[in-house]
Amino acid sequence: MWLSRAAEAPCHTLDFYTMEQEEILAQYEQGREGRDLVLVEGNKGLFDGVSLDGHDCNGAMAKLLELPVLLVINTNGITRGIAPLLIGYQQFDPMIRYCGVILNQTGGERHEQKLRQVVEHYTDFSVLGAVRRHPDLEIVERHLGLVPGNEAHQAHNKIELIRRAVESQVDLDLILERTIIDQPIMVDDSVVKQKTAQRLTPRQSKVRIGIARDEAFGFYYEADLEAFENEGAELVPFSPIHDDHLPEMDGLLIGGGFPETHMAQLEQNSVLRVQIQQLIESGLPAYAECGGMMYLCRQISWEDHTHQMVGVIQADCVMHRRPQGRGYVRFRRQGEEKGIPAHEFHYSSLENLSDDTTFSYAIQRGFGIDGKNDGIVYKNLLASYLHQRNTRLNPWVKGFVRFVRQLNKEEQP
Repeated sequence: MWLSRAAEAPCHTLDFYTMEQEEILAQYEQGREGRDLVLVEGNKGLFDGVSLDGHDCNGAMAKLLELPVLLVINTNGITRGIAPLLIGYQQFDPMIRYCGVILNQTGGERHEQKLRQVVEHYTDFSVLGAVRRHPDLEIVERHLGLVPGNEAHQAHNKIELIRRAVESQVDLDLILERTIIDQPIMVDDSVVKQKTAQRLTPRQSKVRIGIARDEAFGFYYEADLEAFENEGAELVPFSPIHDDHLPEMDGLLIGGGFPETHMAQLEQNSVLRVQIQQLIESGLPAYAECGGMMYLCRQISWEDHTHQMVGVIQADCVMHRRPQGRGYVRFRRQGEEKGIPAHEFHYSSLENLSDDTTFSYAIQRGFGIDGKNDGIVYKNLLASYLHQRNTRLNPWVKGFVRFVRQLNKEEQP
């Protein structure tokens, strides 16, 4: 969300664990259509990943997309030691093409000059910028990640502050010169044709799916939202915090977020909580992930505070100081043998869960709700801690839209 705000363009997630290589290539090509500049930000370090051989690390992504790598090194407390660090990066995988390095969090003019001298003397890296350490440039973290851009009211001002700092301390023209790509990467035509066909295939009449989007809820993959549109669904946003009524809709989608930090406001909007409860009780098809599932529980407790939530899931959500589930997950749906990759990131757990709870997922890797199960099914609601990706191996968006259509067709006279 921060990157999307800064770029003023949708940002997509490229991930070896949940996507096939051809899907990554196709998504990358689609994302760069009509763009003068494409930036792929690596999560964690260049060589960090799950596999020992590194086939799923950011370095592998750079090689797959045939992109040059611009290293950003935290230089806090480092001087001469930056030389073996940079040399180590080069020698660890000689197939990677580096275009330079940005020295981040430098301590001042003297520190920066010493770092530049060391890099120039011992390595063949070009220093393309040095960003001074300053508290105003920090983006506050919460739990497992940054405070989301949809919640930070001053996000625009923060981005503008960072932009000015980078513009004055980084040689942007030289970076553009060093990162020019002469030839586009080759993508399997079948994948491109499939994506094009999805956009051009005539659809049935649109179904309206209400989607929770405000300070409390905003964790959605951009490609998944596009998949809803491709399936003929109109996503109608609403705010569980601010709105006093729900939009007309055929289905309900509540994604992840931080409901615990807004639980007093969510509780206060009792009108909308009652409406959501009544619609789900009456059979409205609904899908909720992580924060969305927490919101549908009886209550959320964090530290010394407890607030009432929607109450359709017979469980109490409790926040903990340490993660209860984090990282990659593999789950199996009922009646299926093949495991499906996904993510989970939650500090909460569900307690006092009803004994007759029906689960749809068996956890093969990860934790889920209780270490073995996830995917609570109640009437036409499916709720879980898992963050799914809409991919060829897991076309969950298509399945949900089809389910909504089926129910609506049955209800028509």
